[in-house]
Amino acid sequence: MAINTVDQAVISQGLIASAREMGIKLVRSAYSPVVREANDCAAALLDRFGNVVAQAELNPMQLGSLGVTFAPCAKLFPTDTLVEGDFYINNDPFEGGQHLQDVFLFSPIFFEGVLVGFGASVAHHLDLGGGAPGLNPDATDVHQEGLIFPPSKYNMAHDWHGGPLERLIRANIRVPDQTIGDFNAQFAANGIGRRRVLDLCARFGPDVLIEAMDELLDYSERRMRAAIRELPDGVYEGEDFMDDDGVGEEPLRVKARVEIKGDSVIIDYEGTCDQVASNINAPFASTIVAGLSCVKAVLTSPDIPFNAGSKRPIEVRAPHGSILNPRRPAPVRARMVSAYRAFNAVMKALAPSAPEKVIASGFDSTEIIVLSQLGRDGYKIYLEILGGGYGASAHGDGCDAVDSPLSNCSNVPVEAMDMEYDYFRVEDYSLLPDSGGAGRYRGGLGFQRRYHILGDNVTFATYSDRFRLAPEGLFGGADGARASTQVLRGDKVINLPSKISYPLEKGDILVIRTGGGAGYGEPGDRAAGDVDRDLREGFMSGGALHAAAAE
Repeated sequence: MAINTVDQAVISQGLIASAREMGIKLVRSAYSPVVREANDCAAALLDRFGNVVAQAELNPMQLGSLGVTFAPCAKLFPTDTLVEGDFYINNDPFEGGQHLQDVFLFSPIFFEGVLVGFGASVAHHLDLGGGAPGLNPDATDVHQEGLIFPPSKYNMAHDWHGGPLERLIRANIRVPDQTIGDFNAQFAANGIGRRRVLDLCARFGPDVLIEAMDELLDYSERRMRAAIRELPDGVYEGEDFMDDDGVGEEPLRVKARVEIKGDSVIIDYEGTCDQVASNINAPFASTIVAGLSCVKAVLTSPDIPFNAGSKRPIEVRAPHGSILNPRRPAPVRARMVSAYRAFNAVMKALAPSAPEKVIASGFDSTEIIVLSQLGRDGYKIYLEILGGGYGASAHGDGCDAVDSPLSNCSNVPVEAMDMEYDYFRVEDYSLLPDSGGAGRYRGGLGFQRRYHILGDNVTFATYSDRFRLAPEGLFGGADGARASTQVLRGDKVINLPSKISYPLEKGDILVIRTGGGAGYGEPGDRAAGDVDRDLREGFMSGGALHAAAAE
């Protein structure tokens, strides 16, 4: 049966709209600020085989690997054994998952007894146990990072709503109301997806819906292959470095070899450093997303659905035992640090063949900060994902003070923090002048946050990068500014490294400064009007502009 083009267009847009509605439902139903305000979550619709068909535009890192996370569940518990109310769960980094805090749920969708697809969601959970609240920078294996859900199948009626799985989770976490509330938000999002797919089945029939899903995947594949064919065949290489592993001071190399051949791409991370003992290892699912996202962002227009079809022309490889494909039981909580360098290395590799499409390196480090307090009533945990400046491009300045490309999270509003947490207060939230690298187009600015600690027994935990090695400019652009973290304790200034857990005292001022993006093109080529605007708005000082011009 050949579906007509009108029905195909209506169903395709219906699926995409449904996935977006799932994302909205997830965010609005969530309990914790990291999901409700920062949107560290994702939602999608999958076909009957577990291929992503449509997704909400939320967190790229979580979305891109949904099919990889689904596959181990279906292998252990085949889809033809599922019944109404069943669901898959997986967060195992060595079985298709990412870090433990991202828990994936897959709910089957049946129409008149026929499996037609799955609703899928993932959320970053505020706490899943482990050796420290919210974040354990000192973990030496994955078991110290939280509760592991291996690829498993459960049933809503038997195992949730007060059932054994919900009770098990409650017993192992520090903030059960928020965590269980976020799980329920995921189930609610999956339920919205189910209802919208059943509406389409009732209108068009399940066979037509299934055919439309297949065609939507094929459409994305055709568009992706056409974009790849526009680049010259060849082998291109790029590399970037992490500051350190949080233990020593040796920079860690990530190398990418990108082969373009006709309408396909192979990304090979051979030559990347070995896995490390600290938590910055990236599970292979995260590495796949980093490579795919870079190719998709550089080569294609945003109207191509980022689904399983768009991934078919791209193969990603990484040596087993490397920092981008570690062996069990390596800790992986800070996997975004190395995943971003995988993204940067591919971007640099593509620069010679697509100079008008790439961007310079940005801060490109998801900076996680956690402020936790243990009081009489239990734990309170504040977690936020901070970004910085984007790298500039051939067409404009980098974005100022936003989360980096693989994460796409929003800031938690200061007002929301004031309502939820009484043991600290944000006293400054501002752009950092001169943090964006100069160039024909300027890198985006980083920003500063100052937290005044108001209570006792507060612990600060963080992971980040770009404290030592600055983002590199492209085609003559200047480097972006590096990040830093300080504690002001009376007259004492305590400089903290990028990866640490540190006890704070009442009265301390915690100062977080995120890095800026690098510039693109020679600074002397910047338009006079743009220079005037930088000076007028305070984005750059006269001294910094003169220094950049002198270089």
